Amino acid sequence: MPSTVLSVTLEGERVQGGMLIGKTEPGNQIRFNDKPIRVSPEGVFLIGFGRDDSLQHTLEVSRAGKRVEKRQIEIAERTYRIQKIDGLPPSKVTPPKRDWARIKKEAALVKQARKCDDDRSDFTNGFIWPSKGIISGVYGSQRILNGIPKRPHFGIDIAAPVGTLVVAPADGVVTLAYPDMFYSGGTLIVDHGHQLSSSFLHLHKILVKEGDRVKQGDPIAEIGATGRVTGAHLDWRMNLRQARIDPQLLVPPMPTDE
Repeated sequence: MPSTVLSVTLEGERVQGGMLIGKTEPGNQIRFNDKPIRVSPEGVFLIGFGRDDSLQHTLEVSRAGKRVEKRQIEIAERTYRIQKIDGLPPSKVTPPKRDWARIKKEAALVKQARKCDDDRSDFTNGFIWPSKGIISGVYGSQRILNGIPKRPHFGIDIAAPVGTLVVAPADGVVTLAYPDMFYSGGTLIVDHGHQLSSSFLHLHKILVKEGDRVKQGDPIAEIGATGRVTGAHLDWRMNLRQARIDPQLLVPPMPTDE
């Protein structure tokens, strides 16, 4: 249920990895944790919480340079699945030095694609699953390989055969369409406005190009097994500014065959 105060309404999951859609009076300014964030002409804004964010956050509302309201937002802590695997060949834990330059270059391309920040509020109609399949990996999980903690998994994995269609979970603009990255293989990023983006990894085929405007439900790609994977699946990730949020919190339960 939305939580209503004098000058703001907020809707969404108040947990680590969650995202809230806010609405305030047009013309108001918003600061979140003492940083200004975009407010659309209609008064819509977004705030998000990372995997390991603190549980206390501050929201300030101002108008014409004068603070109207300041309040604390409390979120719930989550626990994540941790898996330890020992005895792996070193090449499976750390990539060879010959690949480091490529990895760095590709990371810069992804970072640049996520910098898009405009007034489009393509997220206001909600999100649908980009594909149908078995959920084989969840947000926040982490592996410790040969005693070395690897980066947590920041997406939701959907296992399905190569060639399974991927559709746009919400309206947006394509900011990256890259056929073969070292880690993520075929990689596609769709921006939904306000620096909220969806990333689709390990794709077999990309059906759109950079700059394309897509509508919710439009075909955008096919599931693959490219990059560093053990099987065919789609890794769907979402970023809001610097926060990596959990896509599964934004969609209904995965549809099942009748």
